[in-house]
Amino acid sequence: MSMIDATDTSTFGVPLVELLDYPVDREAALSVSASLCRRHRLLPIAREGGTLVVAMADPDDIVALDDVAAATRARVRRVQAAPDDLAAAIDRYHRADDELSDLSTVLTEQSDAAADLSGDVPEDDDAPIVRFVNLLISQAIQDRASDIHVEPGETALRVRYRIDGVLSETQSVSTSIQAGVISRLKIMADLDIAERRRPQDGRIAVLHEGRKIDLRVATLPTVHGEKVVMRILDTSGSARTIGDLNMLGRNLAAFRAGYTRPNGMILVTGPTGSGKSTTLYTAVQEVSNPRVNVITVEDPVEYRMPGINQVQVNPKAGLTFASALRSILRSDPDVVLIGEIRDEETAQIAIEAALTGHLVLSTLHTNDAPSAVTRLVEMGIEPYLVSSALVTVVAQRLARRLCDRCKKPTTYDEDYLAKIGLLIEEDETVYVPVGCTSCAHTGYRGRVAIHEVMTVSEEIERQVVERATASEIGRTAIAQGMISLRQDGWNKVCLGLTSIEEVLRVIV
Repeated sequence: MSMIDATDTSTFGVPLVELLDYPVDREAALSVSASLCRRHRLLPIAREGGTLVVAMADPDDIVALDDVAAATRARVRRVQAAPDDLAAAIDRYHRADDELSDLSTVLTEQSDAAADLSGDVPEDDDAPIVRFVNLLISQAIQDRASDIHVEPGETALRVRYRIDGVLSETQSVSTSIQAGVISRLKIMADLDIAERRRPQDGRIAVLHEGRKIDLRVATLPTVHGEKVVMRILDTSGSARTIGDLNMLGRNLAAFRAGYTRPNGMILVTGPTGSGKSTTLYTAVQEVSNPRVNVITVEDPVEYRMPGINQVQVNPKAGLTFASALRSILRSDPDVVLIGEIRDEETAQIAIEAALTGHLVLSTLHTNDAPSAVTRLVEMGIEPYLVSSALVTVVAQRLARRLCDRCKKPTTYDEDYLAKIGLLIEEDETVYVPVGCTSCAHTGYRGRVAIHEVMTVSEEIERQVVERATASEIGRTAIAQGMISLRQDGWNKVCLGLTSIEEVLRVIV
């Protein structure tokens, strides 16, 4: 009996296959091109004699069956698989890694022969250097990477992707193609390829499977050449709801109470890449409607939002955060979103806007919520203005989310749990990562936000005016019900969303 045979059959009358748990024959999978697999949503998974077993989302697609038979010159037997599982399997077996390695070999041979890759870069889509760069970008998008790092070294050009907040190396190629790769990226970002001594910023727009993706490009001169970092921004961005933020109970209520006010300032704090912009955009989506005038000033505009007026900062043209804010306040706004408060001038205008009937949302770089108060005072804002304008502060981190398919329940030593401050109730379960094909054997897939939401109460207002320290304000906030970042992390560990190790990794 064939291992493909199954007792369960689909509505198409063919066997159903649980594809993520099935031992796919790699040689069979690669017998059909990636473009054909993606176009018809199918993947060969085994050979039985002269018959090719093909998993399909739509087993009644006769055209797809004919195309596979013509491409492989083999008899085809159909099985059905879930569309999502099929898409993940196609991505897994038709990665760009092998083609990237082949292209790097070709490029190295060409550079050894011609030694002119540092000159003109071809624009032809079939040129090896163009295909190499295009594949680097498409593979990163396919792998759900947030950043691409192209890093020149002494002996090799290293490419790393940041996936779920963690960097991993994907390619290491000869330095002989370094100049060609970096020049191609700079051409795509409309940068000056002759300027190699100073940093440059640009933008690349690409289409990936029908979606428009923007890449924010930054170059940085290093001792071995120019490093290029590309931040991937999905500008087609699906609208998020407040529920997608994974805020729990008291945190959600406190945050909602802040952004539904008619005026005041709300700050979201945390390090770079902690999801601050996503939280702000979500709050803006919640308050935006045809009766409200929402204007944002950002650097850059990361996500396009319908019905909202978004302004892109342009320092070269004299359009800074401060100058844009002055103009915005003359444009009758109800809600103002400021991408980031970086200096005293911007902070002063934002505070004044919050005190004159506007709802102001912005971000600040601090480690926790109470520190945001003292940071504004350190910028030069009078404490009484801060205490009057500030309504809510959200501190945030992103931890990797456990893979639901393979996470495993476990137990920990009670002394260890007591040491880190984690109390587990009898009806709660703690999980650890395992690794499976669905999560690329990392044990994690996606990320979950951890929050600390501080409401500025009358007592905290008084402390701000008295120039209390961040730790003193923090103790008052916790006494009034604020849940610390670490405690919210433990709450999400007990819900099975993330692991103890992840919480300890992102929260000191």
